[in-house]
Amino acid sequence: MKRRNFVASSLLAVPALATTDSAKPDAQKAVYELRTYELKFGSPQSNLENYFKDALIPALNRQGVKTVGVFREMGKSDPAKLRLLIPHSSWETYAASASRLASDQAFSQASQTYAALLPDKAPYTRYTTSLLSAFEGLPQLVVPQKEPRIFELRTYEGYSEDAVRRKIKMFNVEEINIFNKTGLHAVFFGEVVAGEYMPCLTYMLTFKDMAERDANWKQFSADPDWKRVSQAPEYANTVSTIIRVFLEPTEYSQI
Repeated sequence: MKRRNFVASSLLAVPALATTDSAKPDAQKAVYELRTYELKFGSPQSNLENYFKDALIPALNRQGVKTVGVFREMGKSDPAKLRLLIPHSSWETYAASASRLASDQAFSQASQTYAALLPDKAPYTRYTTSLLSAFEGLPQLVVPQKEPRIFELRTYEGYSEDAVRRKIKMFNVEEINIFNKTGLHAVFFGEVVAGEYMPCLTYMLTFKDMAERDANWKQFSADPDWKRVSQAPEYANTVSTIIRVFLEPTEYSQI
């Protein structure tokens, strides 16, 4: 997708907090748009971040979207990457969002500087987009407390669609509850319905720091319920590859 088409692909969400205790199979499930921007070497990153901060996020906020996440990778990736997470309350709001942004005159005005950037000032080389459907076990985004925190974004590839379906069932029936009791603080779980690495699922966890992250994963690994479920035949061979990225929120991120 060309950069000038960015506005048309920006989408609306009205997220709500939820817990696994209240989840029901027929509960409305969120749709997550997760973008990864590969930043252009030598071009100011501020051109993109100012667009997010001053134009896109305020426009989404005016439409009821209060939890747009923007994250930088921890450490130094080359090229640098920036991730944008937009939670949509449903497929219906996802489908209606582009037109709502396109008719927002304040958004159009605030976007003028960004839209007028010449090719040599383009802030990114390319971006990819994934669309995710929330799990029944956590149907809406959980917004963490605004305090020092890090995020762990994990993608589980499966060797087949059935493998991913069985892994999602494992999360819904057993694993999300084990995450909750061992301090693996979930932000979202989603089945990737369009994007890279398919078939796969992606989820995000949050911790106050790496020390808490390491301690709580160790607690999870030792949990007797995890040891039991991880040996269940119906969940065998459900994950073929794990992709793990550590993130920190930008100063203006709402997640």
